[in-house]
Amino acid sequence: MIRLLSALLLAAGPALADPAFTDRGAALPVRHVYSGGWSHFVGGGVAVFDCDDDGRADLFAAGGETPAVLLRNVTTTAGDITFAIAPLDDITGVTGAYPLDLDGDDLLDLFVLRNGANLLLRGTGDCTFTDATAALNLPDDARWSTAFSATWEGGNTLPTLAVGNYVDATNPDGPFGTCDINHLIRPDGDRYGPPMPLKPGYCALSMLFTDWRRDGAPMLRISNDRHYYIRDGYEQMYALDPLRELDEEDGWPRLHLWGMGIASRDLTGDGLPEVMLTSMGDQMLMTNDGTGFTMVPYATGTYAQRPFTGDDGRPSTGWHAEFGDIDNDARPDLFIAKGNVDQMPGMATRDPNNLLMQGADGRFVEKADVAGVATTARSRGAALADLNGDGRLDLVVVNRRAPLEVWQNVTPDAGNWLMLDIRGAAPNTRAVGAIVEVRTGDRVQTQEITVGGGHVSGSALPRHFGLGRATHAEARVIWPDGSATGWQAMDANRTVRWRQGGQPEAAP
Repeated sequence: MIRLLSALLLAAGPALADPAFTDRGAALPVRHVYSGGWSHFVGGGVAVFDCDDDGRADLFAAGGETPAVLLRNVTTTAGDITFAIAPLDDITGVTGAYPLDLDGDDLLDLFVLRNGANLLLRGTGDCTFTDATAALNLPDDARWSTAFSATWEGGNTLPTLAVGNYVDATNPDGPFGTCDINHLIRPDGDRYGPPMPLKPGYCALSMLFTDWRRDGAPMLRISNDRHYYIRDGYEQMYALDPLRELDEEDGWPRLHLWGMGIASRDLTGDGLPEVMLTSMGDQMLMTNDGTGFTMVPYATGTYAQRPFTGDDGRPSTGWHAEFGDIDNDARPDLFIAKGNVDQMPGMATRDPNNLLMQGADGRFVEKADVAGVATTARSRGAALADLNGDGRLDLVVVNRRAPLEVWQNVTPDAGNWLMLDIRGAAPNTRAVGAIVEVRTGDRVQTQEITVGGGHVSGSALPRHFGLGRATHAEARVIWPDGSATGWQAMDANRTVRWRQGGQPEAAP
């Protein structure tokens, strides 16, 4: 694993100031809490997306037994983050949500996961939605859904969907050993065909379609909760064409963990995405050589297996993980939401969230306490997103039985940045599956546009790249069909919209 540290060391720029955040949660127009008993021990996600295409990131937060809430971003440019309540029908039982343009009209929709029948809410472009679940022939069965991902296959007009389900609450022998099956839902013309069972299921808590080998053939990774599958389950990977589960003969060794969340990002500069798997105890960062994944050394600083503050020495419980360049130094950092499932005696009770900042040597150092975001509520879903247009990634955290948190990034002396709003050709208007590359000097940063991962939390936003002290960069896009643009020169500190077949231009 020396490759990870040495590759990052060679690419590193100068260290910038410590991260700093200001609490904006108290100013929210509603005190929103993800609530509920056993049926909402897991879940508690947030969808971050621009529901009216005004350049501001809006929030849809799950509520469990409490109705979900839609918060419209009314922040003035580079000002204090401010939200207003947007009209939304009462929807209870929500565990999380993922934004995507499912119907190809360039307006973002929401796939809403529930402990109950899931919903597809079709966006109208003004932060209002219509229920299109039945019209698209999506399943209306009442399962406990806790994972989701989507990708486009071939020339289909609709994306292929994967839905992960947790414990089968109707099984009288449960809950232990009664994990529900998962489903792959493929389109049939302009509607969806019958769901295809992915079984056995092992209590999925995160899913991600990703082209991790960069060969144009995305696969479906599923992270599963050992707490309920107990002994027979493992982390899963499915190939799609033909549909089959990978095994040891494919070089896919069985890994057993209390899987909660998936995060994916190229950290080594080779264009292949590494993967972060959250769990009870060790949080597992793995490097990717194009044939498989290998755990990084402990000295990398990402295991975060116990609380780093306080006197509770019991193991941590990780949920949502997400990479993002907090200080814009051109090195991805890592946020991990932490929190006891409820009152599990063997796990830490006051379990602070992690903000792991990547240093010039490629190691990650804890800065959540310095940054002011080391809260110890039972955190679940989260998101990193620029909420006020200043080029710094802010933080949203959903908590179980504690209020929603919003933190504004006020890191001093942060580096320069570039955001790319990539728009593909219809029907895949948000270019899911595209590879976005940004080059400064001899270093290339790579991000894949995906739908899924995290813990029941998804974003559909411009891709954010920190540039360090560089004032210019070059960018290119490898579109989902494999075609690639040339390298385009761009100035730093701006958001650029780039449509397939067109030239980059300033975002509206």
